[in-house]
This record gives sequence, structure tokens and C-alpha cells, in this order.
Amino acid sequence: MRISVKPINFKFNDYLSKGYEFLKANFGNIFLAVIFCIIMAIIPFCAMLGMGNLYTYLRKLRKGENVGAGEIFNFDNFTPYFILQLIIIGGILVLYIPLAIIMFATQQNGEPSALGSVLLFPYLAIMYIIIFAVVLKGFYMPALISLGGVKDVKTAWNMSKVMTKGNIWNILLFSIVVGFLSQLGIIACGIGILLTMPYSYTANYFAFEDAMQQIEHDEIQEIGLKNEY
Repeated sequence: MRISVKPINFKFNDYLSKGYEFLKANFGNIFLAVIFCIIMAIIPFCAMLGMGNLYTYLRKLRKGENVGAGEIFNFDNFTPYFILQLIIIGGILVLYIPLAIIMFATQQNGEPSALGSVLLFPYLAIMYIIIFAVVLKGFYMPALISLGGVKDVKTAWNMSKVMTKGNIWNILLFSIVVGFLSQLGIIACGIGILLTMPYSYTANYFAFEDAMQQIEHDEIQEIGLKNEY
């Protein structure tokens, strides 16, 4: 399988509808897999690994393969996700150190000063813009690592930046809609989150799967098509 990275044709409505239909048809299996994913999140540095394994599980389930929810506990991709989480932690520390310096340096008699507030809010605004930009540009990294077999974090990041080009606002809106729908369980009834949260994973899975299909090329199939002509 060869990957030719390019901007993705983002099919917003398809991902929402297909995610819902797939969840409805396989709710029991997906629900159990999500529970295992939550358990993985309790293990240090395994939250993103569990999420990535869940997407791999959903791909196999969709293909009709004989797969069990226990595959969520697969550690084959531990290293790239571990490195990714270390980078995220490091990035957060880098962003929060100036914030701590501002708050400490502008104190007066142990109390926050007006100057601190003046400097604090613009910095917070810039910080959150940076965080959102990085998160959105790295949207396809889990797909590339778990579904595309890209093990190098830097390569996955560079590929994701290309894939999200021109789609940042669509991805942001998609994330907001999926996040809101997945949280309806909390709004309606606390335990309902266990019923709505799996939807966020299935909707994201179809976004990831469609993206991978757009950039992956089966060389054997291409050779066969060329021979036909």
C-alpha cells in the first residue's frame, strides 16, 4: 500500500450519518470496546494508544473480520503514541511557563495586579489559538498511526498538516458537533454518556477511514487496472 498525501475532501454529513448507522448496527460490540478504551485511559501514557486501537478495531469490525474488543489492549503502537504524548506534555509546559512567570512577576504584595491581568488575557488568547491550531492540524495523526501504519510522529504530523489544508474550519465545526452530540448523555442523564460517547468514536472513525482511502493507493490493484487496458 502506497500513501500519496494530499488535502482531503472532507465529507461532513457522510461521517455523521455513517457513524450513527454503524453504531446502531454494532452497538454492543462498540460499547464494550469503548469501555475497554476508558480502562486503557487509566493506564499512564495509554489513553491515546487505546483510542488508536479503537479505530483499528472499528475498521476490522466494519470489514466483518473476526475481531474481539480485547484488541483495544494491543501495545504494538505504544512507542509512537508515547512519544506523541510526551511532545504534548512538553508543549503544554512550554506554553504554561510564561503564564506562570507573568502571574508571579506581576504580583503586588502576594495579590494579582492590574498589569498582570492586562498581560494575562492576551497571552491566554494567543495560547488557546496555538493549541486549537495544533490540534486541528494534527487531526489525522491517529488515523495515520493506527490505520496507515505511519510510526514516525514527525512524519505523521507533516502529513496531517497537508491533509487538513483547506479544511480547518470544517474539522473544527465537525469536532464541535460530534463533541456536543456525544455529550448529550450528560445533559439528559449522567449515565447516558455511556450511550452517546461511542458515537464520537464512530463518527471520527469514518472521517479517518475516508481520509485514508483518499490518500492510499493499492499498487497491486493499480497494476491490474493498467493491464486491463
